Amino acid sequence: MKTRTPWQVTRSVWYALFMREAVARTMADRMAWFWMIAEPVAVIAIMVAIRSVVSGGRHIAGADFVPWLITGLLGFFLFRENMMRSLGAVESNKGLFAYRQVKTVDPVLVRCFLEGMLKTFIFLLFIATGILLDAGLTPANPMAALFDWISLWVLGLGVGLTLSAASSLVPEIGRLVRIITLPLLIISGVIIPLNYLPHDFQQYVLWNPIVHGLEHMRESFFPEYRSLDGVSLTYLWFWALSLTSLGLILHLRFEMRLKTQ
Repeated sequence: MKTRTPWQVTRSVWYALFMREAVARTMADRMAWFWMIAEPVAVIAIMVAIRSVVSGGRHIAGADFVPWLITGLLGFFLFRENMMRSLGAVESNKGLFAYRQVKTVDPVLVRCFLEGMLKTFIFLLFIATGILLDAGLTPANPMAALFDWISLWVLGLGVGLTLSAASSLVPEIGRLVRIITLPLLIISGVIIPLNYLPHDFQQYVLWNPIVHGLEHMRESFFPEYRSLDGVSLTYLWFWALSLTSLGLILHLRFEMRLKTQ
């Protein structure tokens, strides 16, 4: 009998988990696809309405407000879904850990990959709609925009790997993460241009790696847009790779506790 290599075993595990998660994510609820698209549309509509009432305009320096908001919102949702979906990945797949081929890190990686695919499809759908409506949502530098998108996904993966292990060991961490999701959206510059903030406060906002990814992606979409001074993808990747390494270490070190707790 031919023995499979470790990579073949891992690939089979990932494929099985991916099919299981994809069916659960997209087919369990008849309205699943609707809500994936309706959520960002609803938030965009509310933000545009609020801005129209407050400031009476839909333009910010270097970009139209609606495309600017769409890029920031979908970029943040990409990060957020990686983080939030990873919290329950270990707990909801505990029955599968009876098979020694399935590691605790596998469902987290598969969930993040699936969320990346879904959010990429939705973003492409928004871009295609923007092109048809001549809404100015075409990236000026597509390759840079793609790299920025991948950077945000990797950052979400790193946070997801770390929190999936930490929240399984300490359940209170998961509750805290759910509480800070909305404040994180606000301080990441998703709905409020960070250039409007006082200069002293801007320096503290730049500690948030999400800001660097969103602002850099907006620069890739809108060539005349000027983000905050100090925005750097190097800083984002430092956090992304550090958190990814920490998450993998936690899954390796506490594998047995994660499987049985």
